[in-house]
Amino acid sequence: MKLIRRQREDRGAVGPHPWAGGSPANELNRIRDQINRIFEDPLGWLAPGTSFFEGWEPTVDIYEHKDRITVRAELPGMKKENLNVSLDGDTLTISGERKQEEERRAGDTYRSERFFGRFQRSITLPRPVDEKQIQAKYKDGVLEITLPKAEGARRKDIEVKTS
Repeated sequence: MKLIRRQREDRGAVGPHPWAGGSPANELNRIRDQINRIFEDPLGWLAPGTSFFEGWEPTVDIYEHKDRITVRAELPGMKKENLNVSLDGDTLTISGERKQEEERRAGDTYRSERFFGRFQRSITLPRPVDEKQIQAKYKDGVLEITLPKAEGARRKDIEVKTS
């Protein structure tokens, strides 16, 4: 098989970038995440990488409701026993290990994009939570963590009266 390098076409501002990996929104989300990491740990780029597989993290959605925060992480193919969830102050950490399946010798690998090994994802929570009421459920490759807000951190609506 011969690999041929394709020439990049100038598609203008409307078309998706050929290397963006999908939609422009995905690329903007990636850039936003990198900027957030810079502000969270401004000198973090000076530290050496902590893992050979630097950069792999599960994708998460975070929802803030009136009385709780919900975090959903995509972890397909994981077993519940290989997941760890911890809270340290205002930092929620999801970590674990995806173990490789038995090796198959039926043929040569054409393409392998799945990650096996350890991962860790830390999230700074926007509000204090009630540690005693936290719940975590794992179903169909999605880890859902419900973090009830601490009593003082809940939003309170105040009625406006006219005089």
